[in-house]
Amino acid sequence: MKFAQHRDVLSMVLAGGMGERLFPLTRDRAKPAVPFGGRYRIIDFVLNNLVNSGLRKIKVLTQFKSNSLIEHIIRTWRLTFDIGEFVDPVPAQMRRGPHWFRGTADAVYQNLNLIFDEEPQHICIFGGDHIYTMDVKPMLLFHQDGDHDLTIAALPVPSPRPRASASSKWMPRAVSSASRRSRRRRADSLAARLALASMGTTSSRRPS
Repeated sequence: MKFAQHRDVLSMVLAGGMGERLFPLTRDRAKPAVPFGGRYRIIDFVLNNLVNSGLRKIKVLTQFKSNSLIEHIIRTWRLTFDIGEFVDPVPAQMRRGPHWFRGTADAVYQNLNLIFDEEPQHICIFGGDHIYTMDVKPMLLFHQDGDHDLTIAALPVPSPRPRASASSKWMPRAVSSASRRSRRRRADSLAARLALASMGTTSSRRPS
């Protein structure tokens, strides 16, 4: 299947984290706004990945101490809006009640209006505080060619010890249970030796 053009895909970057584990670097700014390598910020990694993958309709969902982050995005990431390219910071608006985002899913839920306004065919959801390089096109092609409802990017890592968190144990089986039946036996065998570490990267269809 032909790779979806940027006008068919809306990317949502979750950039509202407090970043308590990086304190005092996050004393005055959100974690994605922490400087990296001089004049860059942590969020530049995911934005660079998306733009270089041809995904140029991007909404950045902010929340805690977002002024520094918003200023950086506005001044640095200027795309051509006239042809449908943008990187828009979106402050928390409490559209679903008087409360902040209560996790990743709730952040997307509270901003469903962005999806319905843009009417994309696919939505990519990325974390805004990860440091890595990724070409998103193969993942999106896999998602489209398989006609999947949801695709999650993960890295195989050695299976955790018994004292590891429950999430790292059940993730391979939870993912395999949503896959085609023919792949379950292979996934279960793999789960005995490896765990799948989520990269905080998801592709999905537009909700109806």
